[in-house]
Amino acid sequence: MMKLFSAGVSLALLPAIVCADPLPSWEGESETQIIDFVQSVTDPKSEDYVIPSDRIAVFDNDGTLWGEQPVYFQLIYAVDQVAKMAESDPSILTSDALKAAAEGDYEALMATGKEGLIEVLKITHSGMTVESFQASVAEWLASATHPKTDLPYNKMTYQPMVELLRYLRDEGFKTYIVSGGGIHFMRVFTQEAYGIPTEQVIGTYTETEYHVTDGVPQIVKAPAIGFVDDKEGKPINIERIIGKRPIIAGGNSDGDFAMLEWSTAGEGPRLGILVHHTDAEREWAYDREGHVGVLNRGLDEAAERGWVLVDMANDWSRIFTGSK
Repeated sequence: MMKLFSAGVSLALLPAIVCADPLPSWEGESETQIIDFVQSVTDPKSEDYVIPSDRIAVFDNDGTLWGEQPVYFQLIYAVDQVAKMAESDPSILTSDALKAAAEGDYEALMATGKEGLIEVLKITHSGMTVESFQASVAEWLASATHPKTDLPYNKMTYQPMVELLRYLRDEGFKTYIVSGGGIHFMRVFTQEAYGIPTEQVIGTYTETEYHVTDGVPQIVKAPAIGFVDDKEGKPINIERIIGKRPIIAGGNSDGDFAMLEWSTAGEGPRLGILVHHTDAEREWAYDREGHVGVLNRGLDEAAERGWVLVDMANDWSRIFTGSK
């Protein structure tokens, strides 16, 4: 306290400083569990103290840090791009999948299966430099809005999770995104949306090629998938890129299970967090069945593994950063 006084802090401000809630949009047991854990690993007097260099926290993106319904937002971008490309050159619509995408018919697109989706992603995610692709994504984010909320997609980040990321960094953690989403797609907005720099974004990526065109060196996105950062791929990529087992891991689906399982299996204090989509009024309610964000094993095993199961409807007073 004497240090506070000597630094010129007014006595009248002390209650606000001491009692400030680091997670103002959180409430209930999940908030308590998270804060208790963070305090235990950052207190030098605690037997669970973790040195700052080992305070690694990893989070999925789709459905964990921002929305993922009715389909992944990156797929919405791809569908919008096909329509834009077809306006200039209708001859590109050489398949049922591309025709469905150009018409914005997601049901027909889904009926084409995995091969159809890959075709849509290839035509919109390859054959261009990384810079050109990311400029296209930035332009889309600046103008596109979600069909249900009418919010820009980069305002459909979850306010409670943005608070959690900030809180962890304030307590000496290094925060990473480890997502099935495309690495070049996510890197466009993660710094502004989450405070996570591009070098701390891990995701799925296409193969890339080095070209020198008219004397200009460029990295060009190729059609082939280089690595799918999902399921067991997540801990593999964390080990490969970060080189340390995180002490906090957060996700929302069984695609994140291996990441949470591996992260929390290490020695010392560990915390797993699962966002459970239970709020049909403010967002969506889904878990065991569906086309995205399926959560079965996580629901069944979270309690016995000691993971925090976040009830979105009851534990979050606010959902999106772009809404009140």
